[in-house]
Amino acid sequence: MTYPETLAYLYEQLPMFTRIGAAAYKKDLHNTIELCDSLGNPQHQFKSIHVAGTNGKGSTCHMLAAIFQQAGYKTGLYTSPHIKVFGERIRINGQMIDESFVIDFVKRTQSLYAAIQPSFFELTVAMAFEYFAKEKVDIAIIETGLGGRLDSTNIISPILSVISNIGFDHMNLLGNTLPEIAAQKAGIIKHHTAAVIGEVLPETKPVFIKEAQEQEAPLYIASDRYNVDYTENWGTYLSCHVKDLQDHSVEIINLDLNGLYQSKNICTVLCAVDILRKQGYNLPPKELHTALENVKSLTGMRGRWDIVQNLPTIIQDVAHNMDGIEQILYQLNTNYPKANLHFVLGFVKDKDVTHVLELFPKDASYYFTNAHIPRAMPHEELKSLAAEKQLTGESFDKVNEALAAAKLQAKENDVIMICGSFFIIGEID
Repeated sequence: MTYPETLAYLYEQLPMFTRIGAAAYKKDLHNTIELCDSLGNPQHQFKSIHVAGTNGKGSTCHMLAAIFQQAGYKTGLYTSPHIKVFGERIRINGQMIDESFVIDFVKRTQSLYAAIQPSFFELTVAMAFEYFAKEKVDIAIIETGLGGRLDSTNIISPILSVISNIGFDHMNLLGNTLPEIAAQKAGIIKHHTAAVIGEVLPETKPVFIKEAQEQEAPLYIASDRYNVDYTENWGTYLSCHVKDLQDHSVEIINLDLNGLYQSKNICTVLCAVDILRKQGYNLPPKELHTALENVKSLTGMRGRWDIVQNLPTIIQDVAHNMDGIEQILYQLNTNYPKANLHFVLGFVKDKDVTHVLELFPKDASYYFTNAHIPRAMPHEELKSLAAEKQLTGESFDKVNEALAAAKLQAKENDVIMICGSFFIIGEID
């Protein structure tokens, strides 16, 4: 098979959560365990850091990967979903997985499909683990796909577990309360293995404490150690004044990820780095600063408050749930308080779209659209739901048509915000 034929096979023959939703979600680790066992358990052949969370886990993964990479470690990075191309999911030192490896892996494992019947995610997790083992990475940063306890990635034995935060998302699979969701995320905490929690809430903190105690795992709350008390947004980067709550010193850290919400993730990352240094990893302050100033170029990260054009300003962000949308709306009001806003919006239909729509301003212009995947909420349906919340606009079957319409309407000082789904961003030309 050619590489395009191989990817077509993966997308079309295997159940894929990003396309069909809950039907592809397996509530146990049996398939992944069986797959990796047949491959010689590659997940035990390299050191790893496991990262979960409702929002911020992808950014946290990319920042940690950039720091290790800049410090000279051969660094694997597994994240999902991809925005444009499959190879974004599996990288080493920022370079996407070799296409010939993907072709060979799919050929070699085809005989297992009938017996195991893995999902797309289960197979790509096994693929990533074997790739990292074969390439002998020094460290791999592994992002959970959904939840934690029952996520396919949760067969690794990491040197550190990180949970960015807890919010409402995937309630149909993870639970309808914050403690229920936290209990699923807390499932990545391992026996005698340090765990960092980025943000805690009164409802979730006891869940993490209980899990850590049961696992006899040292627990660190990043927000108890670090706080960003001031930020400056310079368009192309975010300057964070980070206060160490132990000695009250302040360090200025510049990020090329310029979403204001990154000020929370940086505290999580710094707390993780403190622990990793104590474990013997050489992560010098100078290399850390350089890495955080160049996360995008080092790791290939995309889709987080990406300003892709000025006059009018066009911003892309993969925010898709309540917490994520709240963060980008806050930054829009902070950075562009007087601008006319244009939203190119598209969601998947298994999200809590009705409540998310309640967050959007009623005086903005809207261009409703949909990605071309089975999970996508049809643009006409989204327009109808939005109208019930007094959000008015036109709907478009293609994302690029919606964006073109927004560009026609927007004046030079206006802002066009594209958000609601990874897949909306992925279909932009």
